[in-house]
Amino acid sequence: MENALLVGLSRQMALQREMEVVANNIANIDTNGFKADFSLFEEYLMPGARDGNFRVADSPVSFVRDRGTLIDLNQGPFQHTGNPLDVAINGDGFLVINTPQGERYTRNGALAINPQGELVTSEGYQVLGDGGPIAFQNQDTGVTINPEGTVSVKDPSNSSVAIIRGQLRVASFAQPARLQKEGGSTFSAPADMPATPSTKSNVVQGALEKSNVRPIIEMSRMIEISRSYAAIANLLQSEGDLHKTSLQQLSDVPTS
Repeated sequence: MENALLVGLSRQMALQREMEVVANNIANIDTNGFKADFSLFEEYLMPGARDGNFRVADSPVSFVRDRGTLIDLNQGPFQHTGNPLDVAINGDGFLVINTPQGERYTRNGALAINPQGELVTSEGYQVLGDGGPIAFQNQDTGVTINPEGTVSVKDPSNSSVAIIRGQLRVASFAQPARLQKEGGSTFSAPADMPATPSTKSNVVQGALEKSNVRPIIEMSRMIEISRSYAAIANLLQSEGDLHKTSLQQLSDVPTS
């Protein structure tokens, strides 16, 4: 009976972790550039007893083990905003940004210009170009970002002439599944996986990539997890009651 209780408890712990992942996905349905997570579990076989005095060896006991989470890097839907500072990355690339922790990567293209004239993310991080942070001057108007990521403005003396302010760095990775989330839509890369210029991406101005979370599937999964958790709780309660009854009966002293 102890095995049944332990196996059930291992499954409940896994379901609790999965519920946290699903809840976080649902909470970020409206987060630009957010990538959904999904849980990964594996079977863990407890070795059987090896005491030579047993007539029949114990069978392995199968537990559930939380192996971790994986990131769904599929592209989310685009929402056209018409804002010239909004950009979406069509392809596998990431914008490179400068944070207090160093260079990081994001698909959240809701950009703005800070008081210093620098192009920044919605969190205030500098957006990096090939030559460093991209900066504008006070008189700059008519910001244009072409599919290659070139940022330009109109010449004040001749509106038909474009002045280039920088080139967005759009990075890609050989093993993007190894990227690590650092909150919101920001990712970091392992030290042994350098960022390389993306050759399969283009920039879409005036659009944002929305979260790739699928609300209906996540809500259905949440209901399924809740029902599984409740079913196991009932099973554990029944096993506990059976265990208690067995101990009570074994401890009863015959009266005759």
